[in-house]
Amino acid sequence: MHEFSHVLHNQILIVATAACLIAQFSKLLVHFAQYQKVNVRVLVETGGMPSSHSALVTALATGVGQTLGWDSIEFAMASIFAAIVMYDAAGVRQAAGKQARVLNQILDELFHEGKQFDEDRLKELLGHTPFQVLVGSALGIAIAYAAGSAY
Repeated sequence: MHEFSHVLHNQILIVATAACLIAQFSKLLVHFAQYQKVNVRVLVETGGMPSSHSALVTALATGVGQTLGWDSIEFAMASIFAAIVMYDAAGVRQAAGKQARVLNQILDELFHEGKQFDEDRLKELLGHTPFQVLVGSALGIAIAYAAGSAY
């Protein structure tokens, strides 16, 4: 248990987690600005502006680069990890969300005449647009630089 307490003092982990949480909470503000109503569900949903996944992994990579050096193996690994996560958020998961939207539309059209369909609708907002990923990445880098003296 004593070993676990060291995790709580890992500044890079704390900053990366903070970047993720700040991005997630900012979705509440973005949603309010768009629709003039509070929707707390955006705090636990995937997708939306900005990408909290991107904020997390870019803050992590930036913190590693600041701490261990921009030429370190650890920075290279964190950067590759960040690129994969951001590609997945904007590419694969975004495509899955579009497919879910089409499938839900097909189901709506097939069962609109009072026929029963017992399955839940597919989740449509799974991924991010490239712009949402870019904003999340910029937020993560900015937060890591702002906290840079904590390392």
